Amino acid sequence: MKDRVAVITGGAAGIGKACAIRFAHEGMRLVLGDVSGDDGEKTLQTLREIGAEAVFEEGSIADEAFCQRLARVADERWGRLDVLVANAAHRSFTRVIDASAEEWDQMLAVNLKGTALSCKAALPKMIEQGRGSMVLLSSVHHAAARKEMPLYDATKSGIVSLTKSLAVDHAADGVRVNAVCPGFTVTDYHIRKAIHEGRSVDALKQTQMGLLGRPADPSEIASAIYFLAGDESSYITGEVLMVDGGFSI
Repeated sequence: MKDRVAVITGGAAGIGKACAIRFAHEGMRLVLGDVSGDDGEKTLQTLREIGAEAVFEEGSIADEAFCQRLARVADERWGRLDVLVANAAHRSFTRVIDASAEEWDQMLAVNLKGTALSCKAALPKMIEQGRGSMVLLSSVHHAAARKEMPLYDATKSGIVSLTKSLAVDHAADGVRVNAVCPGFTVTDYHIRKAIHEGRSVDALKQTQMGLLGRPADPSEIASAIYFLAGDESSYITGEVLMVDGGFSI
């Protein structure tokens, strides 16, 4: 994977940041997109310390022009685009009975339409090359329901369907498309939320989840994403990989 180019949406923190670090250690060149400029600059500094070639762009994938910009930066800077990690997402903790139309619009604009627009932007270069790999981030909760996150989980179900449709449409173009469904993962978001609520971060990391009895570290999700992004998964497309410590079973 050395010198291959990846676009990572939501690449400034959490699972996206873990992917950026893993990919950088493998010698890949990176374009990161995220709504948080502060997190983006911090992650960019970390990547530069590793010795990675990386660019950060601030914006939202709800904006098609931003999605196109990420793909264009990769092409203009390095002349190729090998991998897309469609990780950016918005969260909602509202039940359907309480959700406004505006909340639905915001969730769909980022999580589903934004993911599709990210893929749309990356596809032309991958098709031109005759090869490419997309990894879309869904969730274990596309299949295992829970309380108070129906909007988020519905969009993650949509991502599973989108993954399969893209895989069917673009297999002949040499583009593979797969989804990763993480279980509970202790990301920067969860750590900040716990601190804000006065909860212990250590207790958060010791949450009993799944058969393995613990949450995931972002690096563990990044390892699964790296596998699906690279040549070792060259005969896998349209698959939905649960990375959940056995929670789903």
